[in-house]
Amino acid sequence: MRFTVIAVGRLKERFWAAACDEYLKRLQPYAKTSVVELSDIDPRKAGGEAEAVSREGAAICAALGQRTHVVLLAIDGKQRSSESFSERLDALALSGASDISFVIGGSCGVSAEVRARANETLSFGPITLPHNLARVVLLEQLYRAQRISRGEPYHK
Repeated sequence: MRFTVIAVGRLKERFWAAACDEYLKRLQPYAKTSVVELSDIDPRKAGGEAEAVSREGAAICAALGQRTHVVLLAIDGKQRSSESFSERLDALALSGASDISFVIGGSCGVSAEVRARANETLSFGPITLPHNLARVVLLEQLYRAQRISRGEPYHK
């Protein structure tokens, strides 16, 4: 299994980077996991939000592999429990989808092109999370899902 997290924006604060690094380290025995950081586009410099979203969307699509299964993190996506998320990843693996990319868009959202490329959407609930925190939560949930899948203990 290979997971790729494609995220618009860079982690600027050390504590976000440290948290992500910790979960990336924990994930390595279970799945090859990497993070691709894309530059966020300032709408004021791009000529507006629509242009910024379009340019970020083009970068996201360019970063996605042709055969990867794409999961877009979106507030209107499907909400799953940790157990359900683990079961979904197992089902994808059994169906032959061994390369899964998770997309975390920019602060203005994602383009229609990115939404069209996504095979499914995932939501961490109706709350709004800062993108940095969403990345940490995603990596933690990937780790938790791998532990659940293997019947290994993990705090509840």
